[in-house]
Amino acid sequence: MAIELRQAEAAPQQKTKAPAFAGLRLDMKISLGSRGIGVNERLLFTERVAMLLETGVSLLEALKAMQSQSEEPRLTAIMESLADTVNQGKSFSAALARHPEMFSQTYTSLVAAAEEGGFLPQVLQQLHSMDEKRMQMRASLVSALSYPAFLIVFSIAVVIFVLTVIFPKFQDLFESIRGDLPGPTLVLMFASEFLRNYWIPTLLLTGAGLWGLTAWARTPAGALRLDRLKMKTPVIRDLFVQIYLTETLGALGMSLANGVPITVALKASRDIVKNAVFGAFLDSIGKHVNEGRGIAAAFNESAWIPPMVRQMISTAEQTGNLAKVMTRVADFYTRELDKRINLFAKAIEPVMLVVMGVVVGLIVAALILPIFKLSRAVH
Repeated sequence: MAIELRQAEAAPQQKTKAPAFAGLRLDMKISLGSRGIGVNERLLFTERVAMLLETGVSLLEALKAMQSQSEEPRLTAIMESLADTVNQGKSFSAALARHPEMFSQTYTSLVAAAEEGGFLPQVLQQLHSMDEKRMQMRASLVSALSYPAFLIVFSIAVVIFVLTVIFPKFQDLFESIRGDLPGPTLVLMFASEFLRNYWIPTLLLTGAGLWGLTAWARTPAGALRLDRLKMKTPVIRDLFVQIYLTETLGALGMSLANGVPITVALKASRDIVKNAVFGAFLDSIGKHVNEGRGIAAAFNESAWIPPMVRQMISTAEQTGNLAKVMTRVADFYTRELDKRINLFAKAIEPVMLVVMGVVVGLIVAALILPIFKLSRAVH
């Protein structure tokens, strides 16, 4: 995907007056392949629309330019729909609302507020920054978990190789002294025989089990159970709470700072976090606001909200600085998450190496000890 901003060659003057930005051309190629439209495409869309608007291009011309330069049919269709809706005299936010698969309610609400206030390019830059931070945080999580996942898969592969290839070579030898074999060796002998004789049913059952677990997790009951598990497990809960607060408070702070009403901002932020328990917490905030009790009361009633966040939200509500404080809390937790993820990545590597070494060592010991025992009996 290439982006190039360059001065176009001088074109013959048209009958209509050309704007001052006519010499600028944005060359871009967007291709999604087989992937769905998501945050990456929204990130690129937001950046380019903001860039074109800042250079003086009208919104309709910017959308038409992106439509003509897109190579992916689905994205081209969305750009065409946006351009047609705006060309009909409707607002940009109304056009975005027709495509929830790409633009969230928070995105649409902020754009609507920006249109009313006349600062659309600035809000688009803020939305771009917010999406960029979320992508960086997710990339850090994936990077921190990728190495442990590789070690786990590698360890399982080593164990299966030893049980199905190495262990059978000693099968006859071990059978001759089966009564004197230690417990770990007997267990490995049974596992080796089972895998070699029933590897097809084992593979099918494992695949069916993983598929069933995935299907269950996608059901409302399964998703709710997993969401509750995330919010109850001590160490995991703290990590997810920080992630949820970072994403939600960042969006709320940006919304309030740009004039979006608190009730609208809360409703729009509901779809940012895909967790039913945290979503119920946001619903309770909206209920408290409608009842005139304020936001701080809902934060104080939630046991898993950190005390620091409760105090800062209470103070912010009393002083009327909710937008500023929410943004600062979100930035603080973003930095804290980076530190925790880096610390986790550094700590998990030696731990996983030790675990893998212990597993492989036990298997090797289960193989070698009977051989030594047999050798001493022979001598």
